[in-house]
Amino acid sequence: MESDRFMVAVGYHGHSFHGSQIQPDVRTVEGSISNALRRLTWWADGCLEMSSRTDAGVSVRFNLARIDLPRALSKNASETSIVRALNDHLPVGAVVISASRVDEDCKVRYASYRKYLYRLECIEEWPTNSDSAPLEEACRMIEGQHDFSNLSRMEEGRDPIRIVDECSLWLSSDGRPVGLVIRAKSFLWNQVRRIASSISGISSGRIKLADLESALESPDIPVDLGRAPSEGLVLWEISHPDFPNPLPSGLPNPDSLSARPEDPREYRRWLSMSEYEISALLEREWLNRLN
Repeated sequence: MESDRFMVAVGYHGHSFHGSQIQPDVRTVEGSISNALRRLTWWADGCLEMSSRTDAGVSVRFNLARIDLPRALSKNASETSIVRALNDHLPVGAVVISASRVDEDCKVRYASYRKYLYRLECIEEWPTNSDSAPLEEACRMIEGQHDFSNLSRMEEGRDPIRIVDECSLWLSSDGRPVGLVIRAKSFLWNQVRRIASSISGISSGRIKLADLESALESPDIPVDLGRAPSEGLVLWEISHPDFPNPLPSGLPNPDSLSARPEDPREYRRWLSMSEYEISALLEREWLNRLN
C-alpha cells in the first residue's frame, strides 16, 4: 500500500504514562498513538516510530514521531486536520502539537540534537543554599566527548562514547541553581539522570569533583554515582533538519517556579506541587502553540 510520510511533534506529561515505548498491560505514549491510528483506521504495520525513548515519569515538551499514512487518505488531508484528528483520539496527558509532510526516506531518529532540562531542586539531597562554582566546573567536565559507561545504564552492543555539546546550570534571576540544561545529538539510557545525580552529589557533598572526573576518565573502573528520579526530567526539545521547530527554542523562566523549602516535611509536600508546576508550564507552552 502506498503511503506518505509525516513527522509529528508530540508532548506528554510523565505521570500520565509508563514511558514512551509500548509495554504490555500499561499505558505508554507509543501505545496511545498506535491506538489513535487504529481508531482512525490509519494504522499499518511499521507505520509508527518515535525519535527518543523516555522512561516512566519523564515529561516531554515535544518528542517527534514518524507516521506513514495511506496515500489515499493523506493526499487530501491537511497537516492541521491530521493534528486535530490525532488529538481527538489521544488520552488526557498527551498532545500532538504540529505535523509536517516529509520525504519518504526521512529518518525520525536522525536528530541534530536533543535538549533536556532537569530540575535539580527535586532531588532529596539537594541543599537549599547551593554554591554554583563547583557545579559549573562539573558541567565543564561533562561537556565534550567521553566514554559515559559510568554515567549511564549500558545496553549490550551500544557504543558508550557520546559528545555532550552543552551542560550548564539553569539559574534563577538571583543566581540560584534551579536545574540543569544538557544538549547532545544522542544520549545513552539514564545518562541525563545519572549526570544530574552527579551534579547533585557534588552540591550536597556526597561526592567530590575528583569522583566525577575519575568516572569519566576511567570508564573501565565501575563506579555508581547515583541516578536521579525521573520526575525531575523534561525532554525540552528536539532539533531535526527536516522538521520545523514548533515551539520557541528558549528556556522557561525559572522564576515562575516556587523555591524549594528548607524543612524536610515541607519538601515532601512541595515535591508534589513541583510536578504540577512542570505540568502547568508544559500546558502553557502547548496552548500558546495550538491557539
